[in-house]
Amino acid sequence: MIRSGPVLVALLLAPLPALADPPALAGTVWVASQQGARLSRIETGAAAVVGDTAVPAAPATVAAGGGRLFLSHPDGRAITVAEATTGRVLRSLPYAGQVFGLAASADGRTVFATNWSGHRVDRISAEDGRVEGSAPTGRDPAHLVLDRAGRLFVADRESAQVSVIDAARMARIATIPVGTAPFALALDPGEGRLYVGNVRSNDLTVIDTARLAAVATVPAGAMPYGIAVSPDGARVLVTNQGAGTVTVLDATTLAIAATVGVGRYPEGIVVAGEGAAARAYVANWFSDDVTVIDLARLAAVARLPVAEGPRSLVLGEGGR
Repeated sequence: MIRSGPVLVALLLAPLPALADPPALAGTVWVASQQGARLSRIETGAAAVVGDTAVPAAPATVAAGGGRLFLSHPDGRAITVAEATTGRVLRSLPYAGQVFGLAASADGRTVFATNWSGHRVDRISAEDGRVEGSAPTGRDPAHLVLDRAGRLFVADRESAQVSVIDAARMARIATIPVGTAPFALALDPGEGRLYVGNVRSNDLTVIDTARLAAVATVPAGAMPYGIAVSPDGARVLVTNQGAGTVTVLDATTLAIAATVGVGRYPEGIVVAGEGAAARAYVANWFSDDVTVIDLARLAAVARLPVAEGPRSLVLGEGGR
């Protein structure tokens, strides 16, 4: 199978039974595997996969909010809603477009979705899938993030910009030029900075969210596809899809602190835990596993096998 672009045709695998209402785990990371059509659960305290459940075909991204998980299905033109404690699928929301990136409101009642081929972002009811508003973006909007002030930041991959959208009015209020082919985004804990991974220019743009302006551009490795920031805001971690590495940057100086080898074609990354217990979890799309990085040692300490084609991760209930 050739794995390329935002959308893939899933392999048909025999379904596994859903987890039978297991107890919620503090420090849970959920992993969406595209080809395997699975949602895997990692217990961060033990750095172990504790189970998985079948989901509709070809999930590309996963987001969380209000005790719910949301998965995008670009091929299936749908969004899956699942429980954030068990992974149990609750419902499927039909979507009129090629859905890719997702962000959820804090109460889980609203999900925001980028329409890859429609060049817009939609605000959607998580209960019935009704589109409550739309705003234009640039070409091929990829990932997006929602800040506490109610602004959406959208990576417009083929327009080399970030669109800023007022989520209440669903109106675009700014566009910010960045590098070539922006794809992944991450806010720092204080939300004063937005980090943008530019896939084709192999760099990271830093945006001042108060000024809505780019303030720095620094090298970030080959094909930066995922970004995470440590809970103290001190480190920025960037997955390098083309190199099979994670670049770790000092957030103050923006200098490279370390380069950590992971699996093949790393994409999504999240950080769980704080201080000496902080760990990064990296979805290796072509290796079918998740690399665990000890942030105190800046070293990979485990590889956890998951279903085929893991692309996206999100912290579950009690994840930080």
